[in-house]
Amino acid sequence: MAEPGPRRELAGKIAGDVVLSDDPGATIRKWRTDFDVSQTALADQLDVSASVVSDYESGRRQSPGINIVRRLIEALLDIDEARGGEHLRQYARVLSAGFEGDIVRDLREYPTAVGLERFYRTIGATEVVAGTHDTVAGHTVIDSIEAITRLSSEEFYRLYGQSTNRALVFTGVTRGESPLVALRVVTPTPNAVVLHGLGEDDLWEHAPALARADGFSLAVCDGDLDGMLDTLAEFP
Repeated sequence: MAEPGPRRELAGKIAGDVVLSDDPGATIRKWRTDFDVSQTALADQLDVSASVVSDYESGRRQSPGINIVRRLIEALLDIDEARGGEHLRQYARVLSAGFEGDIVRDLREYPTAVGLERFYRTIGATEVVAGTHDTVAGHTVIDSIEAITRLSSEEFYRLYGQSTNRALVFTGVTRGESPLVALRVVTPTPNAVVLHGLGEDDLWEHAPALARADGFSLAVCDGDLDGMLDTLAEFP
């Protein structure tokens, strides 16, 4: 079972996201899906009907008060612990992760999942291979060379932040071979990988096949790095 500290901190973060969100229902749905919990499973844990959970997530019911939010969060965390505490352990790793700025340029979680197409459009990326998921709930911008040469496989995994439902954006890429090969030793893979610094014609010839094999969306982006970081600072 996860230590009380990480559980309390994660509960506080989820609560803050929900309470401060312009769309609390969508934020509840985002966290439920991040935890891989169905509406039915969450409803069973809360001892309510699945339609109650659906109504909160869709906004058909009045925005939930703090007591309802607390119950929803505790139910998600209890389900995770009953399953072995995977998400709580991952969050505990994030708490202890301290990446230097020359490795990780930006690491953020979104209050709600956003469409991958919108994310690509925002940063000026072109999708080369479609993945099995079409949303992301966060992004990590990584200096490709620094990450590959300095991070262990465990540290590489921490780049996912709180969830693999995210886009990993590798900068300083010339062909894409190194980051995509490095990802092969990390399980599971993220929803999306963006190779920044090259166009589609410059992409390593085997890159699309690796993306298809592992099921993630692959995109390229050759715009200005500082401009992309400024754009992501205000996203979503």
